[in-house]
Amino acid sequence: MRNVLPKKKKEKKLRFKKPRQRKVVIKKEELKKGIYIIPSLFTSGNMCFGILSILSSIDGQFINAAWFLIGALACDILDGRIARMTKTTSDFGMQLDSLSDLISFGAAPAMMVYMLVLNTMGKIGVAIAVLFVLCSALRLARFNVLAQSGEVHKHFVGLPTPASAGVIISFVLSYELLGPAEVPLDVKTIPILMTLMPTFFKIMPIVIVVLSFLMVSNIPYMSFKRIKLSRVRTIELLALLIVLIILIVVYPQNIFFIIFFVYAASGIIFSVPRFFIKRILKQNVNPLPKEDSSAEKAEENDV
Repeated sequence: MRNVLPKKKKEKKLRFKKPRQRKVVIKKEELKKGIYIIPSLFTSGNMCFGILSILSSIDGQFINAAWFLIGALACDILDGRIARMTKTTSDFGMQLDSLSDLISFGAAPAMMVYMLVLNTMGKIGVAIAVLFVLCSALRLARFNVLAQSGEVHKHFVGLPTPASAGVIISFVLSYELLGPAEVPLDVKTIPILMTLMPTFFKIMPIVIVVLSFLMVSNIPYMSFKRIKLSRVRTIELLALLIVLIILIVVYPQNIFFIIFFVYAASGIIFSVPRFFIKRILKQNVNPLPKEDSSAEKAEENDV
């Protein structure tokens, strides 16, 4: 009998799968369809305050117009916070919020600054006010497109419309404190800042143009929407917040002006060094000389 050798079992080759690299994808916040009452009420309040501000500016009551817009800012902050806390963010709410912002932080500040500053400049003043409203609309339209495209940024692209309106609102509140000397003030003011207010009044048309272009720019601005105060923070931050609250209570109008002005300028301050650093890095990258690249091509052809 033949010695039948047992057939060798086919060895299974162990194939080690390469570990897949997980792509870090930040999912956009899913927008629900429908109308949610509580966030929509605050958004509607935002719009109502904006309309009341426009009517007050037409009557020449600029202090009332500015405080109405402060109320609009409060509603704009609360409606987003409440929608995220209750998980009631919706497509309807986003569109209504943009329309409200266009009225409260586009048309209303433009009307207020036109009646106070720009009305003496004729057609140029009208053009500056219209430019501010148009740039506000473009900024809000771009924000909606980015929100629906799934791109989530940790920062705002361009100056937000409430911040640009905040510069105008806080300026009006501070400038109106320069009333007659016989009229006593109910609030304290920062003397150095108040001496600069007449100069700021003169350059206000230029400031409006700059704010308009900052809104439609690609300059990144810090976003405070994702900040959770419930997390553990440093004691230095707590002390800073306490000092800031005290300053707001003591010098409300002036501190609001400083906060909004510094925030609007922060984008330019941080973007200029980045621009020059990128430019220097590009110059330091030495491209391959043309002779070497031609020699390499000749060698390839010989092969």
